[in-house]
Amino acid sequence: MDDLVHAAMARWPNVSAVYGWLSLSRRGQWLLHPHGGGWGIDPPEPGETMTNPQILGFIGRNYQADDSGCWFFQNGPQRVYVRLDGAPWILHTQPGPDAQLQLGTHTGQAYGPPSHWWLTHSGLLYAQSAQGAGLVQDHDLAQLLDHLRLADGRTLGDSLDDLSADQRPTISLAGHQAPLGWLDDSTAADTLGFVRFPVF
Repeated sequence: MDDLVHAAMARWPNVSAVYGWLSLSRRGQWLLHPHGGGWGIDPPEPGETMTNPQILGFIGRNYQADDSGCWFFQNGPQRVYVRLDGAPWILHTQPGPDAQLQLGTHTGQAYGPPSHWWLTHSGLLYAQSAQGAGLVQDHDLAQLLDHLRLADGRTLGDSLDDLSADQRPTISLAGHQAPLGWLDDSTAADTLGFVRFPVF
């Protein structure tokens, strides 16, 4: 968290949190909801994609979770809670040491190593690490599946048709092993310990 943010929190300790103004898309885009209707109303207010690099950097440096699994951006003294359309971290692939593939987050940080992987029946791939839950961005999913390996050396991409929901294989990425499980899309947030829609 930025030093200026810490200073603002100390100077104004009782600023109320806000909800409905900020969301994170499944592709790692920050969306601003200028009337505060990002959730809690039907239909929710469409968001406007934020593109200013300085603002995106500021959000990324001051983004974290509270004890209940709600994620927020600390904007000076005020918490701005975030609607999570995918997961707290949206993951993309990037080259690592020795040409091995590694994961990075939508905020530009290295992610992992994962301690668990989860596939949903709709084809989403989640990861869990000490940083929290991540969802692999759809554009990078095929590449990652071709780098995740089972114990017999086959890639996860080549093995998906042979896996059943009762199997829990161990898979590895860049030498780090973790179990793979299955979950329903509707239970992903509960299983992975985050809140999609922070309570007002």
